[in-house]
Amino acid sequence: MHDVGGQRLRVAVQPGEPDVPPLLLFNGIGASVELVQPFFEALDGREAIVFDVPGVGGSPTPALPYRPRTLATLAARLLDQMGHAEVDVLGVSWGGVLAQQFAFQHAARCRRMVLAATSPGHFMVPGKPSVLLKMATPRRYRDPGYRERVAGDIYGGALRQSPEIARSLLRHVRWSSDAGYYLQLAAVVGWTSLPWLAFLKQPALVMAGADDPLVPAVNGRILAALIPKARLVTIADGHLFLITSAQESGKLVSDFLS
Repeated sequence: MHDVGGQRLRVAVQPGEPDVPPLLLFNGIGASVELVQPFFEALDGREAIVFDVPGVGGSPTPALPYRPRTLATLAARLLDQMGHAEVDVLGVSWGGVLAQQFAFQHAARCRRMVLAATSPGHFMVPGKPSVLLKMATPRRYRDPGYRERVAGDIYGGALRQSPEIARSLLRHVRWSSDAGYYLQLAAVVGWTSLPWLAFLKQPALVMAGADDPLVPAVNGRILAALIPKARLVTIADGHLFLITSAQESGKLVSDFLS
């Protein structure tokens, strides 16, 4: 645990090469650090860092709401404590908002950026209403039976044919509170990166799932078109391709960061 300005953060670190910038990963909504372990294991040996945002996993729920800029500042202060002046960032789904915000707000500390299964925020091309309704509550984290029933509908890809995969992927996810989940939802209401994407200087890898019911792949095309130094890669999988296609994703990210 790290105490960052009075906010305790549960942090996971995969040790790696000391002479390259570590990878700071911003997780998806409701996801604790355990979820990305398959992806971390598929990386090329670089140090990787992920933390539970306030109210998720092992990080206590804050007394006040927050916004993406708040969490970007919190991440920068965490990196100060850990002794990292520069990092590469990766944001997946909801965490893609934080990755974009960090790259814009702390440009001098962000060398490269990876955006996975994410969007420019409020003005994104949304998934189907039936999918968004299932995602709007944390029930899939609390109810294993429900999670398996809706996994294919929400995440698509490999989980359409084998929803039981969700059981193994999420079995170690540490659920904290419904309040923390709704704080995450509220944090991104009205947020958009569209006005400043063209000013991002970092090389960016934009990854989209070909069968992503939650964040349709067209959002990746929008990001790649508006970020000056961006390259788009489409993965033949769904929203959770970072872990359901961990080996492929890990190689693509490792090659890009190298």
